[in-house]
Amino acid sequence: MQLYSSWILLLLLIIPVLGWLGFRKKNTAAVTFSSLNAVQNCPVSLRLRLRPLLVFARLACLALLIIALARPRKGTVLSEISAEGVAIEIVVDHSGSMGAEMDYYGEKLNRLEALKKVLADFVIGGKGGLAGRSGDLLGLVTFARYPDTVCPLVLGHNVLLEFLKTTDIVRLRSEDGTAIGDALALAASRLHKAEEELKQRKAGIGSEKAGVSQKDDFKIKSKAIILLTDGRHNAGQYGPMQAAGLAKKWDIKIYTVGIGSGQAFTTIQTMMGAFKIPTEQDLDEPLLRAIAETTGGFYGRADDAEALHEIMEKIDKLEKTEVRAVQYTQYAEKFGPWTFTALAFLLAEILAGCTILRKIP
Repeated sequence: MQLYSSWILLLLLIIPVLGWLGFRKKNTAAVTFSSLNAVQNCPVSLRLRLRPLLVFARLACLALLIIALARPRKGTVLSEISAEGVAIEIVVDHSGSMGAEMDYYGEKLNRLEALKKVLADFVIGGKGGLAGRSGDLLGLVTFARYPDTVCPLVLGHNVLLEFLKTTDIVRLRSEDGTAIGDALALAASRLHKAEEELKQRKAGIGSEKAGVSQKDDFKIKSKAIILLTDGRHNAGQYGPMQAAGLAKKWDIKIYTVGIGSGQAFTTIQTMMGAFKIPTEQDLDEPLLRAIAETTGGFYGRADDAEALHEIMEKIDKLEKTEVRAVQYTQYAEKFGPWTFTALAFLLAEILAGCTILRKIP
């Protein structure tokens, strides 16, 4: 709460003067009597004792009107955020080999589960220096033998995290494989059409498919793909380098992350209990490095969650989002209650002066 014309409150200084004038004794008589001996011993009535309240009511009315003239108002701070951000497609391998164990800060998880936790930190902030990507347009593509757009490019990331949580390792042998080329081509295509999708959403088309409203003033500064895989390309129509060429043509960087470990194990549940079986590593690091270098990105290998966090922190620093916030204050006038209260005091004073506190003459 604040006053628009606070200097008007200086008028309150006249209230004590008016009070003194109202309560001072008058030397002139209202009615002339030859002698007051007959009435000087009469008791003072309750009505006579309450008559000073009329002066108090008049002074209170005047004080409240002065405060109302000062225009009390309440301000609400509002913000308009204009973001020039990065559009990022996160491409996650969920083939059968991602079921191998990976160390997550002392806890043994399969590679996909450990990857989910690190990606959640990357998206909303968490361990290490990851502060979250609140100003970015993010999408999720998963792949094994076939790629799928699990979540379209969105600015509200809760829906993306929900889709990420429900992503599981493929169970059917017919769906297992590692189609790196197709996954990259799909992600690059979605990024290439990102501006068109944003325009459609601004016009009200496709907002239901997005599952979340978009900021009208969002502008795409740069585009990037983060590929996370532990395998070797062995399926699909597009070759990885062919997809990398498309990304380079469309000015899209690809950051490749190889998920591995010194010795990988897969846990198998049987009637006799759980058994760990060594898993052969088939990480094609030369290919992942070539994909990244072709598009201006970089390759990093993550043998555990800590190394994966370090890679994501490096990507986070390279792909920065500029957010410009404009603040303004919206005011609501609050002089009304003060004015109505002042009028209530005035009305009460008039009614009381004309009725129960009436003075004759």
